[in-house]
Amino acid sequence: MAITVELTYDMAKALGGVRRFEVSDARTVADVVRQTRERFGDQGEAFAKLTRVAAVAVNGVLSNYRKGMSTQLVDGDTVTFLKAAAGG
Repeated sequence: MAITVELTYDMAKALGGVRRFEVSDARTVADVVRQTRERFGDQGEAFAKLTRVAAVAVNGVLSNYRKGMSTQLVDGDTVTFLKAAAGG
């Protein structure tokens, strides 16, 4: 099972510039976060911190409209981490 992960600029920067990659055997959004942390080692810790303030979308739908980090994934899904932005 392949899940595509897409990152915004700030999050990609935390992982050394990687903007898009795939993870396998991720059944939930939480699994994607865990696998990403493991894959990128020390940089994964910075990523994990950013995920606490990021919005997460699965196939374009925010996961908090589903089941949050427990949102189930299927082969071919795209998980996008979007860093929250503020302005006025």
